Amino acid sequence: MPFAVHVLGLAVFAQGTSEFMLSGLLSGIAGDLHVPLGAAGLLTSAFAVGMVVGAPLTALACRSWPRRGALLFFLGVFVAVHVVGALTPSYGVLLATRVVGALANAGFWAVALVTALALAGPHRRARATAVVVGGVTLACVVGVPAGAALGELWGWRSAFWAVALVSLPAAIALLVAVPGGTPGDVPTVSARSELRALARPRLLLTLLVMAFVQGATFCTFSYLEPLVTRVTGLGAGWVPVVLALFGVGSFAGVTLAGRLADARPAAVAGIGMTALAAGWAALALTAASPVAALVLVLLQGALAFGTGTTLITRVFRLAPDAPTMAGSFATAAFNVGAAAGPWLGGLALGAGLGFRAPVWVSALLMCAALAAAGLPALSSRALSAARSDAGAPTE
Repeated sequence: MPFAVHVLGLAVFAQGTSEFMLSGLLSGIAGDLHVPLGAAGLLTSAFAVGMVVGAPLTALACRSWPRRGALLFFLGVFVAVHVVGALTPSYGVLLATRVVGALANAGFWAVALVTALALAGPHRRARATAVVVGGVTLACVVGVPAGAALGELWGWRSAFWAVALVSLPAAIALLVAVPGGTPGDVPTVSARSELRALARPRLLLTLLVMAFVQGATFCTFSYLEPLVTRVTGLGAGWVPVVLALFGVGSFAGVTLAGRLADARPAAVAGIGMTALAAGWAALALTAASPVAALVLVLLQGALAFGTGTTLITRVFRLAPDAPTMAGSFATAAFNVGAAAGPWLGGLALGAGLGFRAPVWVSALLMCAALAAAGLPALSSRALSAARSDAGAPTE
C-alpha cells in the first residue's frame, strides 16, 4: 500500500478525534462559556449537520482542483478553525467553527477517499478504503480518550490545541507523500454527468443501507455508558474499557474487511449485515452478563466498521464514472446514520423503554438495512416472474 494512503489515514485520525471528542468535554465547555449543557451538546449536532450538507457541496466546489491542493486546503481550514475555537470566549464563534470545521472535514473525506483509491489501484480498493476509515477507528481508541484526558487536566481548550498540532505533521506529510499529479486529478466528466450517475437505483439503495448500518452502530455506541453501568452492572471505571474494546474491534474489523472485500465484497457485506442484526439482538438480550456484553461489544465494533468499509467500496464500484461525488455521498450517508442513530436511541430512552432500548433500535435498523439490501433481488425475481407469465424470455 502506498505510503501516501497511510498519510491520509493519519489526517483522518486527527479529524475523527475532533468529531467525537466533545462527548468528554461538554461540561467544561458549558461551564467556561456560561451556556446550558444542551447548548454545548449542539456543538456535536452542528458538526454532524455540517458533514452531511458539506460533503456534496465541497466536492462539487473542488472537483476540478488538483487533489493534493484540495487536501491541503481543507486540512489548513480545519487547523485554523481549531485554533480559533481554542482561543475564542464566544459560544457563537465556537459554534461557527464547528460548522466550518465540519465542512472542511467533509471536503477532505470526499477527496481523500477517491485519492486513496487512485493511488492504490483497482485491485486494492477495499484495502485503501480500510486504511482511510481506520483513522476514524483509531480516533475512537486513542484520540477521543486522550482528548478527554487533556480536557480533565488542562481544560477543554487544550484538546482543541492538540487536534490542531496533530494535524500539522499530517499536512507536511501530505505535501511530501501525495504526488502533485495524482491519477484522475483532471475530471473527465462534467458535474452534471456525475450527479446523474449517482441517481442509479442500486447506488441509492447502497447509500441508504450505509445510513442504516451507521445509524445502528452509533445508536448503541452513544448509549453504551448507561447500558454498561445500569444493565450490565459494571462500575463507571469500566466505561473507558468498554469504549476501547469497541474501538479495538472496529480497527480489527476495518483491517480484516480491507483484505477480504476486494475479492468477495458482496459476501462480506451480506454476512456482516446479517451478523450485525443478530449481534445487536444478542447484546440486548444478554446485556446483564458482563462477559457476554464485553465480548459482543468487541465483535459488534469489528462487524460494524468492517461492513461499513465494504459498503463504501461498493459505492465506488457502482459509480466508477462519478468518483469525486461518489465519495462525498458516501461521506454524507455515513454521517446521516451517525446523526440519526443517537437521536432514535434517545427517543427510545425518552419513551421509558429502558436502557436496552437503543440496542433494540440498532437491531431494527439492521433489519431495515437487510430489507433495503434485498430489494434488487426481489425486483429481479418479480420482473422474471412477470416476463414468464407473459411468455417473454427471461434473462
